[in-house]
Amino acid sequence: MGLAPTPAVPAQKVSAPDLTAVRRARSPEGPNYIAAALFLLPAAVLLIVFLLYPAIYTVLLSFNRGRNGVFSEWVGFDNYVRLFSDPDFINLGTFPPSGALWNNVLWIVFYTSIVIFLGLIIAVVAARVRYESIIKAIVFIPMAISATALAVIWKFVYSPDANIGLLNSVLGNFGVSPVAWLGDEHIVNFALIGVGIWGSVGFATVILSAAVKSIPAEVIESARVEGANERQIFFRMILPMVSLPISVLGVTLVVNVIKLFDLIYIMTAGGPGKASRVIAFTMYQQAFQAGQYGYGAAVAVVMLILLIPLMLFNIRRFRTAAVK
Repeated sequence: MGLAPTPAVPAQKVSAPDLTAVRRARSPEGPNYIAAALFLLPAAVLLIVFLLYPAIYTVLLSFNRGRNGVFSEWVGFDNYVRLFSDPDFINLGTFPPSGALWNNVLWIVFYTSIVIFLGLIIAVVAARVRYESIIKAIVFIPMAISATALAVIWKFVYSPDANIGLLNSVLGNFGVSPVAWLGDEHIVNFALIGVGIWGSVGFATVILSAAVKSIPAEVIESARVEGANERQIFFRMILPMVSLPISVLGVTLVVNVIKLFDLIYIMTAGGPGKASRVIAFTMYQQAFQAGQYGYGAAVAVVMLILLIPLMLFNIRRFRTAAVK
């Protein structure tokens, strides 16, 4: 006896699961803001405690006498008036000008421009030679040395004693009398800038080398085929195409100059006299040595005001590059 055929049951259409409904089923109360806040809390606490609070406290302290680092007597803008009236901070009545702010200007002009120039030249030349990695490694060695060790090494190199100072020993072989590199107020800043350049060229070379290598080789070869010489290729092609890294590097170097402290503190302590003082060293000296925390806080606020436009410039440059 045959089996009776089973009647076909029409297939039911199954709809795709509603992801929103699933999420709501898993989290009946909607988005878990508490969990998100707990994840952000540690970073927010660190930001407030170590950045926001000290910045606000320093600004308020700059309007006080600030003895022993606490609010004592409200003096308004007196600290700022005193700061910009102090010839040790800026003195435009002499030629050349002098003062801590002027020394920072010297660093910005000579240190920044020479570091970028040497870094770019080494990056371009190294990209065309066989032993590129070895050249970069040699140039980058000073960056592996801490700023403290760098300052100590060069303090010995600049020693006026020809038996200790390498530089004066070399000059002595040519019959040149020993030079007080760190003891002459007319050359001490340039001697210190030379140390800064030696320690930073490697960093600039690495940054600009990556930028140069990002230029398509076909573009350079096409220019050569069209008859462009190396000078034209460098100024009309390479330089414009690495302008963004150069500007960012320049701003970074200027920021480092404004914060410059350790090199000055170890090598000259602002001397001879006050010839090599910079803004950051002035802040340290006034606040932590003289105990004038309100005055030192005013110097710190001036540093902050100088840094803010530089940071905004970098942000704007990055946004412009992202749009392009």
